[in-house]
Amino acid sequence: MAATLTQERFTGPEWSFERKFDGIRLLAYKKGKQVELFSRNRLPQNIPVISQAIAKLPHRELILDGEITWHAPFSYHIFDLMWLDGHETMSLPLEQRRALLQALPLTPPLRRVTELNADSAWERAQREGWEGVIAKRRGSVYEQRRSRNWLKMKCELAQEFVVGGFTDPQGKRVGLGALLVGYYDGDDFVFAGKIGTGFNTKLLIDLRAQLDDIEIEKPSFTKAVGLLRVRAHWVRPQIVVQVGFIQWTKYNKLRHPRFLGVRQDKDPGEVVRE
Repeated sequence: MAATLTQERFTGPEWSFERKFDGIRLLAYKKGKQVELFSRNRLPQNIPVISQAIAKLPHRELILDGEITWHAPFSYHIFDLMWLDGHETMSLPLEQRRALLQALPLTPPLRRVTELNADSAWERAQREGWEGVIAKRRGSVYEQRRSRNWLKMKCELAQEFVVGGFTDPQGKRVGLGALLVGYYDGDDFVFAGKIGTGFNTKLLIDLRAQLDDIEIEKPSFTKAVGLLRVRAHWVRPQIVVQVGFIQWTKYNKLRHPRFLGVRQDKDPGEVVRE
């Protein structure tokens, strides 16, 4: 089940709130002592410490949904239970699935995601620097699709963009100065802004090497208001990156964007403004 992004900040008796972790979605399947792990797009994952911990749980069959965070302490934050010992649990209300999850004797790196105080969830997320909050509608079932019964409120907006160019580095910087990124709006490739922060030296050098291999003579942006052209290079729109930013400006450009990572699992042609 995937949450729908919302710009609203709300509370209410029909909603339950959980912390949104800045990690990687992971599904875990246990049958006997065999455990298989998969990413959100169903790619197999090899994380022995998680597999071993799940294998020790006193249930023959489990399907768990959660999020991995790599920063210390490394953890698998489990927030839902989809299958338990021959019984599908996705059709059960949220509260019953939570009760079943609560009964599992989890040990590190397995951690249970707990419900937050609804009246202060958003304020706590901002105060403690979380990625955001997930609002889940009470009584809702687990749907195998994106649903408005789960809403994500991000302290920092984030989405994918396609790299259409880059600028040369200045001063002591190496590799590149900034990525020039955009998104698709129908047949148009729309320039959204430049990304100049969030990189380390190795990443700058590695990205430059990848970009040099796909460089072209003219920009591929078809809507390019505000596009930088000084010390700019153009590339085929093949690389998708995740970008965090505060908001869209009135000129439809990214405000305070930062590079979060390269997305290997996204088709550039599917990247649109969210």
